[in-house]
Amino acid sequence: MQNSDYVLAIDNGTQSVRAMVFDNIGQLVAKSKVDIEPYFSTQPGYAEQQPDYFWSALCQACQELWPQLDFPRQNIQAVSVTTQRATVVAMDKHGLPLRAAISWLDQRQVDSEPQLSALESLLFTMVKAKGSVHAFHAQAEANWIAQKEPQLWARVDKFLLLSGYHNYQLTGCYKDSIASQVGYVPFDFKKLKWAQSKDWKWRAIPAITREMLPELVPAGESLGHITPMASEQTGIPEGLPLIACGSDKACEVLGTGCLDNETGSLSYGTTATFNITSDKYFEAVPFHPAYPGVIPNTFNVEMMVQRGYWMVSWFKQEFGLHEQQLAVEQGVAPESLFDDLLKQVPAGSMGLMLQPYWGGSMNDSGPEAKGAMIGFGEVHTRAHIYRAMIEGLTYALREGKERVEKRSGQALKRLMVSGGGSQSDEIMQITADVFGMPVERPHTYETSALGAAIAAAVGSGIYPDFATAVASMTHAGHCFVPQAENQKIYNELYGKVYKTMYHSLKPSYQKIRSITGYPD
Repeated sequence: MQNSDYVLAIDNGTQSVRAMVFDNIGQLVAKSKVDIEPYFSTQPGYAEQQPDYFWSALCQACQELWPQLDFPRQNIQAVSVTTQRATVVAMDKHGLPLRAAISWLDQRQVDSEPQLSALESLLFTMVKAKGSVHAFHAQAEANWIAQKEPQLWARVDKFLLLSGYHNYQLTGCYKDSIASQVGYVPFDFKKLKWAQSKDWKWRAIPAITREMLPELVPAGESLGHITPMASEQTGIPEGLPLIACGSDKACEVLGTGCLDNETGSLSYGTTATFNITSDKYFEAVPFHPAYPGVIPNTFNVEMMVQRGYWMVSWFKQEFGLHEQQLAVEQGVAPESLFDDLLKQVPAGSMGLMLQPYWGGSMNDSGPEAKGAMIGFGEVHTRAHIYRAMIEGLTYALREGKERVEKRSGQALKRLMVSGGGSQSDEIMQITADVFGMPVERPHTYETSALGAAIAAAVGSGIYPDFATAVASMTHAGHCFVPQAENQKIYNELYGKVYKTMYHSLKPSYQKIRSITGYPD
C-alpha cells in the first residue's frame, strides 16, 4: 500500500449530503458538506423531495471537496455511495424521475388489503403475522402511487431506492447493493435477494414487477464506472469504479467495527438505533426483519427509536432560543451548547422521566403509543426536560439491547457509539451510566462514510477482505466508564419506572386515540 490508496465516500443522509476522502488507515483526509431540506410537505403526513435536488447536492458536495485535496484526485482508487434508507424514486423509461421521491419520513398509507390466498391468510392469522403483512401493504409507497396516481404509475419503468437512483446517475446502470435494500420492496431479508415469485410480498405490492427493480450486487463489488456526464457534473474522475456498500445505518455499523453479536453499535442520529452483526438470521421483534449487513451474508439485527435524536432538533426549536442566539454570537452549532444544560441536572433528572415514543416504538407497544413525560414538579426547568429526554432515549436503547441479547443468547461485551449525539461527552457518560458498561466513541464521527470507504477499499483491492479492512481502518476513540452512583440510580429508575411506563399509560393512550381520533 502507498500514499495513493485513497477512496471517496459519499453519504446522502437525511439532513445533509457529505463527500469525504479517506486514506488506507481510515483517517478522514478531506470533507465537504451540503445541508439539505429533508423534505417538503403538500399535505399533513406527506414527506417528499425532488430526486434532482438530492443529485444536485451530491454534485455540489463533490465539487466543493476537490480544492481541499493536496494530491491529484486521480489517486482516488474507488468511490462508494451510502444513503438514507427507504426513500423511493419512480423512474420512466428514459431514466427520468416521474415525481418527487417519497421520503422514509412519509406517513401516508393506503386503506386497501393485500390479495392473499385463503391459506396464506389463515397461516398469517395463526402465527399472528397478519397485522405485519397488512402494515407492509398499507405503507408501501408503490401501492399509494399506483392507487392515487394510476396514470403516472402506468409510465413507471424502474422503481428504485435513493441509493439505486444515485448509482444510475453515476454509472448509467440500474444496479444497487444488497445491503441497501431496506424499505417497502419485495426483498427476501433472510435469503438476501429479491423475493421468489410465489412470495406473499409480490401480492402485498402487486404494482411492482421484477423488471422494475435493479440488479442486486454484494457489497465490495462493482456497480459500474463513473460516466463522462457524471464526471463533468461531480468532478469524480471518469471511469472510476463505483463500489457497492450499503444503507447509511449498515455502513455505520461497519464503520464502528461492529463485526459480531458481542459488539453493539449505537447510532445517535435522526433515528436512534442499536445493532449487532450476525452471520445467522433472526428477528429481535417478531416479523420485523433483520436487515442486510454490508459484509456479504451477514445481518444487522436492529432495534430503533423512531425520531430518536431528531428530538434534539425538536428541543432546539421549541425550547432552545437562548442557545440558538448564543451560538450565532460564538459561531458554533446550538447543539454543542446543550451540554451545559446536561451538566446543570443530576442523574435521574430529579424524578422527571420521559418515554420517547415520539414516532411509536418497536418494542411491545401498539399503534396507540405516544411520547410521555411524568414526574413534573416545581423544581423542574427546561434543563431537566432536556436531560430527561436524553435519559429516556438511552433507556429505550438499553431495552432494545436487552431484547437482542435475549434473542441471540449472547451477552454484549463491547459497545460503540456514533452519530451526532456521540459528539457530546455528557451524552456519552449518560450512555455508560444507563447501560452500566464502558462505551467507546470511534476515532471519527463520520462512521457511515467510513463504512462506505471500507467497502470501496475492499472493492478496489486495497484490502483483500472486509475483516482486514475493518482491522486497518477502524480505531477506538475515547472510552467512557460508568460512574457507580449514577449507574445505581439509573438501574432503579429503568427497572422500576421506565419499563412499567408504557403498560401503565396504555389505557390512557387508547382512550385518547378513541376520543380524539388522533392518530388516525
